[in-house]
Amino acid sequence: MATAATTALAVTGVCSALTWMSVSLTTHDSDSKPGASCSYTPTKRGTPSELPVFDAEKASRPFTATLVTNQGDVTLKALTGDAPCTTNSFSFLARKGYFGGSECHRVTTQGIYVLECGDAKGDGKADPGYFFPDENLDGASYPAGTVAMAKVEPGKNGSKFFISYADPDVAMSSQWTPFAKVVGGMDVLRKIGETGTSDGSTDGRPQLPVIIKSVLVR
Repeated sequence: MATAATTALAVTGVCSALTWMSVSLTTHDSDSKPGASCSYTPTKRGTPSELPVFDAEKASRPFTATLVTNQGDVTLKALTGDAPCTTNSFSFLARKGYFGGSECHRVTTQGIYVLECGDAKGDGKADPGYFFPDENLDGASYPAGTVAMAKVEPGKNGSKFFISYADPDVAMSSQWTPFAKVVGGMDVLRKIGETGTSDGSTDGRPQLPVIIKSVLVR
């Protein structure tokens, strides 16, 4: 999945951060901007009946989503005005129960500080049956509390997302669609991050297993 474009991150001496970026945050330049319509393209696993329906008026309505996990609740405020295609997809998957029972499969503890979730198989390889382009990338940054998409392939967003639990120590290029902000549960995220990985590395499965029991959209 990694591409040569990941070298744009280029942080000398922070190997774990580079590895995480190349595997889970595949880079791809895009000038996509919020518009009146969204394109959701089926993958080999998808069928038209599994695609989100986009209604510009409904998609612009604000909502919050609470990740109910075994480690505690984390509440997100969706950026529907800036990333309507992404927030519409996230709401669609949450309402159909796609995230229920899934495991957050990766945490990083050096250079960048993120928890990655959204993969129904928990191995970083699953997709929801469709993909969609980037948006909201102009000037995008990823400080603590940012929720952004983690791409399966360049320019193809699916269900995987990451949450920054601390400000990064390295420069992160504006390559991943920010679509929400954490408004509750930062203490839960910090606890998971500070506990580290199961193998003691700076990039791996969390030492504290994180299971998303459900996602409540309000």
